[in-house]
Amino acid sequence: MDWSEAIAWWLRRLDLGRGLSPHTIRAYRADLGALAGFAIDRGADSPAEVDLELLRDWLWAMTRPDPGGAPGAARTTVARRAAAARGFFAELRRDGRIELDPAVRLKSPKPDQHLPRVPSRPQLEAAFELLQAAAAEGRAVDVRDLAVVELLYATGIRVAELVGLDLGDVDHGERTIRVLGKGAKERVVPYGLPAAEALERYLADARGVLQRDETEPALLLGARGGRLGTRAVHALVTRLLEPYPAEGTHGPHTLRHAAATHLLDGGADLRIVQEMLGHASLGTTQRYTHVSIEKLKSSYALAHPRA
Repeated sequence: MDWSEAIAWWLRRLDLGRGLSPHTIRAYRADLGALAGFAIDRGADSPAEVDLELLRDWLWAMTRPDPGGAPGAARTTVARRAAAARGFFAELRRDGRIELDPAVRLKSPKPDQHLPRVPSRPQLEAAFELLQAAAAEGRAVDVRDLAVVELLYATGIRVAELVGLDLGDVDHGERTIRVLGKGAKERVVPYGLPAAEALERYLADARGVLQRDETEPALLLGARGGRLGTRAVHALVTRLLEPYPAEGTHGPHTLRHAAATHLLDGGADLRIVQEMLGHASLGTTQRYTHVSIEKLKSSYALAHPRA
């Protein structure tokens, strides 16, 4: 079995067996494609010819700056690619397609444990005021954009989860949405009054203007009447948050980070936030507890006589 056959076989198994998102499947395809190119350059024309040393060289090479001066891959990228390699070779070995698993002792770099930097609540309030002013003009796309950003921040859901919402996923009386998350896991997430008002206005005044097909079940519609795309949401949030500090790019994930940060900073229970965000591991949510610790340290420094 050559590289292309093996990769296609594994991705089909992943898609059918684990219900991974299309984004994750694309990322794994790119990761294994990069591995295949690296391996072929070193004479390994099939997965059966790969050993642990080659895999370690692959991970090391991707961390090096390229000749043009661009930095090497981030630790999170290296860790994801190592995980892809481990899953790929483990499945080949279980199915008897290779005799030995070369990735069984392949280690991932430890991810950075720094706190995601997010806009403050006053900064987000200023951003929402801009959206509200635009929506007040009455254009359907501006009314929709306010609902999009209010929902993202109110719920902390992922952008793919947001654009995947259908009309029937909203319980207006309970102010909750039913979200289909990673691994096809379903959860119910609450939202507050500002998001409820923005959503009700969008449904009353804007969705019908954008709609082209009465059978379209999508909650949020794009300018052409179909389901709103993730790329459009990225562009909207990036443009809105550009003036404010954030971790990495200023995309929708910044609002997810902000929702988690501000919830915990306000005293929300860690496990409730874990359930709301759809994190499989409590450890993923715990990275945000540093916010409350920083707030505690700041208050201590101001208040304690021997601080």
